[in-house]
Amino acid sequence: MTTTTALPLTSGTWTLDPTHSSVEFTVRHLGLAKVRGNFTSFDASLVVGDDLATSKVTAAIDLASVDTGNADRDAHLQSTDFFDSATHPRMTFESTSITGDGEAYVLVGDLALNGVTRSVALDVEFFGTTVSPLDQTTRSGFTATGAISRKDFGMEFNVALGGDKYLVSDKVNIEINVELIAPAPTS
Repeated sequence: MTTTTALPLTSGTWTLDPTHSSVEFTVRHLGLAKVRGNFTSFDASLVVGDDLATSKVTAAIDLASVDTGNADRDAHLQSTDFFDSATHPRMTFESTSITGDGEAYVLVGDLALNGVTRSVALDVEFFGTTVSPLDQTTRSGFTATGAISRKDFGMEFNVALGGDKYLVSDKVNIEINVELIAPAPTS
C-alpha cells in the first residue's frame, strides 16, 4: 500500500453526525447463526492535522446503549459476564496511527473495554466529501471494519457445546459507519 502524508480533508476537528452514523457488531451463536447488535449512543471526532502523523481519531461508546433486539440479552451483555457496564460504562478508542492513501486506510489505536486496553487495527474505507444540500455543511464518510477477541478484553463467559462449538463466539466483528461534519471556516 502506498502512503500519502496527509488526509484529503480540511485541517481541524471534524465532528460526528450521529443521525447518519452507526456502530454495529456481529457474533456467532451456537456456532451457527450470526447475532447482530449495535450501540445507539456514541461520539467520535477526527482531528485532521498537517499530515497523517498529526491526525487523530477519538471515540466513546455508552455501553448501556447496546441493542441486539432482545432485552434479556442486552442486560446480560451489560453484566460482569461481558461489559461490566456498571463499573466500566464506556468503551473508548484513541488512534495511535493512520496509514494509507486515497480510499483505503488502516487505523490503529487503543481500545479500552471492560477495564482492559488493547491495540486494535481497523480497515477504513473513505468515501470522499460533499456539501449537504440541507445545511450547506461539508461532510465526509467512512466505514471502518475489524474484529476483536472477547477474551482479550476479559470477557471469558461461554458454554461449551461439544466439539469446537460454543454458545457465543470469541470473535466479534465490528462495522462502524460515520458521517463527519467539517470544522466551521475561520475568518
